Amino acid sequence: MDRQIFHGDIAPHDIAYALVAEFNRGNLRAQTIGQADKLAVQIATQAGVSGGQTALTVQIQKTNDGLMVELGQQAWLGLAASLGQTAWSAFRNPLSLFSRLDDLAQDIENIQLNEKVWKTIHKAARTFGASQELSERFARVVCGYCGTANPLGEGACLACGAPMGSAQPETCLNCGFIVQSTESVCPNCGQKRNIPPR
Repeated sequence: MDRQIFHGDIAPHDIAYALVAEFNRGNLRAQTIGQADKLAVQIATQAGVSGGQTALTVQIQKTNDGLMVELGQQAWLGLAASLGQTAWSAFRNPLSLFSRLDDLAQDIENIQLNEKVWKTIHKAARTFGASQELSERFARVVCGYCGTANPLGEGACLACGAPMGSAQPETCLNCGFIVQSTESVCPNCGQKRNIPPR
C-alpha cells in the first residue's frame, strides 16, 4: 500500500469528491463508500469497454492535523490478459495490431491509473491549502521554563537558554508519524504509546 499524509484544514470528502469528479467518466467508474471521517473511493473500469479490467481502492481517513490517504494494490489481472492477447495477436499476424489499437491505448491509460490518482489527490490538497509539510502544531515547541515558542529542533530556548530536548516531538514506533510527548495514542495509526513518567 502506498500512504501519504496531508496536513491542513481538509476533510476526507474533499478528496473523495475530487476523485469521483475526475474518474467517474469515460471507461472508468468511481464511487464513494464510508462515513464522514473515513471514506473509501473505488475506481474501476466499466464492464464491456475496450481494454482490460482494472480496479483500485483509495482509503481516506481524518487525522488530528489533516488526512491520511492510502492507495490499495491495483488489480492487474484483466490488464495483463488484455495486453497478452494484443501481444499474441501481433505475434501471429502483425496487421491485427491495427484492430486492437483502441484496446492497447486503453490498457496503457489504465496502467497509469495510480499516478493519475495521486496527481488528482495532490491537486485537491493544494486547492484546500493542505500540504505534506509538518503541521502548524509541530512548527514550534514551547519552552517548559519560560513559555517562549522556539523553532522545531532548537537545542536551547532562544529566550532563557534552557535545554529544549524534552519539548521536542517524538515519532510513533509503529508508523513513524510525529506525535507530541503528551499524546498517549498515535493520531495516525491509533497505537498506544508508553509515556515515561516525568
